[in-house]
Amino acid sequence: MKRFKIPESVLVVIHTPALEVLLIERADHPGFWQSVTGSKDTLDEPLVQTAVREVMEETGILARSQDLRDWALANVYDIYPSYRHRYAPEVLRNTEHVFSLCVPSAVAVTLSAREHSAWQWLPWLAAADLCYSSSNAEAILLLPQFVT
Repeated sequence: MKRFKIPESVLVVIHTPALEVLLIERADHPGFWQSVTGSKDTLDEPLVQTAVREVMEETGILARSQDLRDWALANVYDIYPSYRHRYAPEVLRNTEHVFSLCVPSAVAVTLSAREHSAWQWLPWLAAADLCYSSSNAEAILLLPQFVT
């Protein structure tokens, strides 16, 4: 039996104190730049644990639960048609929960080559402009409100 993705995910905006934002380019869609994203592995997986796991899997950055900031913000959006085959046939929408992770500096990252082909650090406004996903761009534009 095929295992479908759970339509509940995280978006993690990784940034420096100077508001440089890490973007990664999808290997399956050149030109599709984004922050770290990923779905829950199980229905009962805590969202913060999903965020910690996805940051490690996609960038090699080791974060702890307490390092992440939960924005208590969720975006509900239509799943792109090219990705619908990953979900159960009746699933058309995903709920994405926004987190951020502040790292001390623009560090080098280790990408999962299966998922991403390139990475770059950009000032927050330039990063928002480059994002393919509107919910990702909007999250980056909100970043200054969530930096303490």
